Amino acid sequence: MKPLTSPWALWAPILVSAVLVFIASSISQAVLPFHRTDFRKVPGEPEVMETLNRLGVARGDYLFPRPANRKELASPAFREKYQKGPIGILTVFPKGGNPTARTLLLWFLYCLAVGAFVAFLASLSLSPSADRRTIFILIGLAALGGHVLALWPASIWYGKAWSTTIKSSLDGLVYGILTGGTFAWMWPK
Repeated sequence: MKPLTSPWALWAPILVSAVLVFIASSISQAVLPFHRTDFRKVPGEPEVMETLNRLGVARGDYLFPRPANRKELASPAFREKYQKGPIGILTVFPKGGNPTARTLLLWFLYCLAVGAFVAFLASLSLSPSADRRTIFILIGLAALGGHVLALWPASIWYGKAWSTTIKSSLDGLVYGILTGGTFAWMWPK
């Protein structure tokens, strides 16, 4: 079996799969009710927002309570604060939020990057005469990994709701199927 010589021979399925994944993700996020429960409303939202504004909390990721150093981490006062709670991670966006066009562009570029990654993998491992089933399985699994594996540490380490991670993983399964199917369909012979 002679592998393809260049992943650039796969530019068309890279582009088409990115477009299909982008469309599927848009449907999943904006049309279907699947992700509507991913985030809950903070009790006392107006007061919380006013407090964050008054304190000048800038864009960024925050951990609370957060010790200044290891010595404070081991102190009884910090342990008491930790036990009392609440404990959390807060992500603050810029005022006005992230521009939608920029966010969608970055998501599309990510979809292209996953497609380029799986094309590179395919160019090293599959020949032009590879059967469609093998192409579908290899590319689909690699794309699934690209869309899913980085999600799980957010639940493991940072307390993101497992239900959200699982729903997003199911989205990633669909994206893997779309990518694998596109590459199998458009594989150069």
